[in-house]
Amino acid sequence: MPRIRLAPQVVEFVRSQAPEPRRRLRRALRALAADKGDLKPLEGPLQEYWRLRVGPYRIIVRYATPKTIECVFVERRNIIVSVRPTTRRDRHRVCATVVVPPV
Repeated sequence: MPRIRLAPQVVEFVRSQAPEPRRRLRRALRALAADKGDLKPLEGPLQEYWRLRVGPYRIIVRYATPKTIECVFVERRNIIVSVRPTTRRDRHRVCATVVVPPV
């Protein structure tokens, strides 16, 4: 069973959610260790990353080693526009272009 490592952004995002979405996200992260969930590989410069769909949320993950899965970013689907590596040298980090809807 692989070990799941969570980036600080993922931990804070999950903690900030209401009880039901928080439970769904935590359940999905536990299921990820058992290779369950709606996973889809990303393409292009993000081909080493996968997205995990949890209702309206998307979690970006990476298989660091055969026994370690890194969850690097999570956000609501309607907010994320694109996700890209920050630099070629620092591939394990990603950033997202986020669009804030007008008020």
